[in-house]
Amino acid sequence: MQRQGKHRRAVVTGGAGFVGSHLCERLLDAGTEVVCVDNLATGSTANIERLADTGAFTFIEADTTHPLNVPGPVDAVFHLASAASPRDYLRLPVETLEAGSLGTRNALDLTVEKGARLVLASTSEVYGDPLEHPQRETYWGNVNPVGPRSVYDEAKRYAEALATAFHRAYGTDVGIARIFNSYGPRMRGDDGRAIPTFVRQALDGDPITVSGDGLQTRSLCYVEDTVEGLLALAAADITGPVNIGSPHELSMLRLAELVRGLAGSDSEITFIGRPVDDPRFRRPDTRLAAEALGWRPRVSMEEGLRRTIDWFAARRTEEAAAAAAAEAARAAAAQAASAPVGGAS
Repeated sequence: MQRQGKHRRAVVTGGAGFVGSHLCERLLDAGTEVVCVDNLATGSTANIERLADTGAFTFIEADTTHPLNVPGPVDAVFHLASAASPRDYLRLPVETLEAGSLGTRNALDLTVEKGARLVLASTSEVYGDPLEHPQRETYWGNVNPVGPRSVYDEAKRYAEALATAFHRAYGTDVGIARIFNSYGPRMRGDDGRAIPTFVRQALDGDPITVSGDGLQTRSLCYVEDTVEGLLALAAADITGPVNIGSPHELSMLRLAELVRGLAGSDSEITFIGRPVDDPRFRRPDTRLAAEALGWRPRVSMEEGLRRTIDWFAARRTEEAAAAAAAEAARAAAAQAASAPVGGAS
């Protein structure tokens, strides 16, 4: 069941991050006023700097592990605040667990205070290394609760449990999205995830490093489609959880080959060790999203990768130009400082 009308004012925690910034932009495009809350641990103001000119965007630098103070009415809270890449959550293990626990509690408290709907950005990682394939929302998962990846997996599993408890105990309006691997512009080239790593290596002519034998699979969803899934869940009258991801699965070796080809690169593909507890397979059953939300991803893998590669290439050009300009300015300053000082004798 779909709700009537659009959201007038929304809070997006983690709104300066990769998915969060795209969500903020899409909400603004739809005429929704947006309050972005981010502590910038993994997000960046560069992702949202263009949004300030809309006149309907407010940025609050704050940590969701503290109570959220947002004056005025709010009718939707999107809780995305969390480290999301393995490199980040292994670097910030306690902070990641707190974002899923304390951060979710504070997002829920704000939701209750404002009489809003909460959309919780959970993850396919709650399924762990799945024994069911594809993964349905009814699958309980196969998770190592004390492994190196557990800080992210368990944070999201707890967040789901807490949101569900609020819904059952207090009637809080919540929707839980289990987001599968998303990709697109604004990913950090050094965040350790496959696509930005492969793209950066291909553009630089470096070896493309595939972990293990490369036969492990993922289902990759372009960020534009992921955001549309979150908005569809926000507009629906369903608690979930609901899988939001692409049903099209491919191996990491095939992904590396696609990136290399689309980037026009001659980088060789090499193999490195596979991370501990790295899932072997990952593909969502998306029937619930299609039936309950009317949502399915629309951007093809090839088109999404082209857009992503183009963005990284443009950014690389801009950074090179900025570096050249800075070097020229330094050289000019050094030349001016070393020039003889003239004067009358």
